[in-house]
Amino acid sequence: MEAGGWLVVADGQKYLVLNAQKYQNENWFKESTEVEAIGETKSGVTTIYMEGTPFEVRSMRPLAEGAASGNQIASGGESKRLTRVMVAGDSIVQAQPDTATITISVVTQGKRAIDAQQENATKSEAVVKALKAAAGAGAEVKTSGYSLQPQRVYRENQPPTITGYEARNSVTVTMGDLTKVGAVIDATALAGSNDIQGISFSLRRDRPARDEALIQATREAMGKAQVIAQALGGRVVRIAEVQEEGLMRPIPVYEAKMDLARASAQTPIEVGTLDITSRVQLIAEVEIG
Repeated sequence: MEAGGWLVVADGQKYLVLNAQKYQNENWFKESTEVEAIGETKSGVTTIYMEGTPFEVRSMRPLAEGAASGNQIASGGESKRLTRVMVAGDSIVQAQPDTATITISVVTQGKRAIDAQQENATKSEAVVKALKAAAGAGAEVKTSGYSLQPQRVYRENQPPTITGYEARNSVTVTMGDLTKVGAVIDATALAGSNDIQGISFSLRRDRPARDEALIQATREAMGKAQVIAQALGGRVVRIAEVQEEGLMRPIPVYEAKMDLARASAQTPIEVGTLDITSRVQLIAEVEIG
């Protein structure tokens, strides 16, 4: 190091490293280390350390025979080795859901397509009105599917015969008041819905729970790395790489095709909890010796 700038000297020629900060955290990056540096000179570049030709490094590594290498370092005359260990940490954090999603359908049939369609339109209008009243102002209601299809009878060696038509109108409601889920099901059943395709609970504001799961998984991975290092008679000196995976498992709670018009008591719904998982993989450098 001369005048605060890092130099690479080759065949008596000095090269001023322009991007030395990229390597200054490496344990081998110090004065008198023999390195292999690949890059290109930069003409027309002026710096405060005009000690050599400006040189931008693309890659740099210590030579195997140098005082420090990627697998061995010298400290106070004692030889030490660096090895890498790969570990993983897993965690599961349970959280209370804050959002429910329900899909409700009205299914009608008729001899003619117009009959099935018109009956469906009348019933669907009543169902949506009842749905909005039961779910409250904060709920989001939208049409999620509509179909009008012929019903066919198949006989051997004969072309299929259309015997009628079926219309299906599906509406999905997303709501934050989970105490109203049972009331929504009952109100829409009374209004004419006859198919509940599914209810699921999720966590819309999931950041705190995800962060907690990530913290726990990272701590577990670090703990494993330290245990391995101690077993090898060394210590963790650096984390070389970290990868994170996360997953929130939604809860499917209610999925059935029912004759809801017969329901007299309020439909009970148990919300339960969500499992939010996190997995962290890391590579730690361990100094042994």
